[in-house]
Amino acid sequence: MFKFLRGLGPWVLAAVLVGGGFLVVAGFSALNPFESRPYTNQGPTVVESIQALSELTSVEYVEHTTIEKGKDRGLLNWAKGERIYMFALARIGAGVDLGAIGEDDVRVDGNRVRITLPPPAILYVEMDDEATQVYDRDTGVFTSGDKDLESEARRAAADELERQALRAGILDDATEHAQEALTVFLTGLGFEDVRIDAAPAPDTSGL
Repeated sequence: MFKFLRGLGPWVLAAVLVGGGFLVVAGFSALNPFESRPYTNQGPTVVESIQALSELTSVEYVEHTTIEKGKDRGLLNWAKGERIYMFALARIGAGVDLGAIGEDDVRVDGNRVRITLPPPAILYVEMDDEATQVYDRDTGVFTSGDKDLESEARRAAADELERQALRAGILDDATEHAQEALTVFLTGLGFEDVRIDAAPAPDTSGL
């Protein structure tokens, strides 16, 4: 081996020695525990995956009420007054807007993930047209009836049914179910330690 090296020219020998030294340094660098290594932050990917779910309707209530809507004409009610009585039923859905989650709301550390959800909200109030019916209507003898009165009664019923759902705690239920659904979703992505925090629901005590 040494006879072979002595047989090489001085420039070739220098190149061999430098190259060998480079390989030794490179090998040590690959094993160096203090070397900075590139890594991939999964945070943005997790955010995009969650945002793709869009609005997560996590709970639905079915509520019903009776509404009386009319126009009071005072002493002339018998002539020009009008009242409508309606039974109304609606489905009220609540959940969280996952599209509002940003990178600051998601923290990823290996197989651990922490997420802060936006506040829950009512996502829809859908009246059941088949179940919602006018069961009585009083009309003064000198009026043909207000064609908009039934629509006004439906809007009043929808507002009241939404208030009923809020008083019953639909927003708290929406948060709880969203946390459960996202925990299952993130566990399916491979995370072993999942914690879902939630922003407080709006105060509905005054409803």
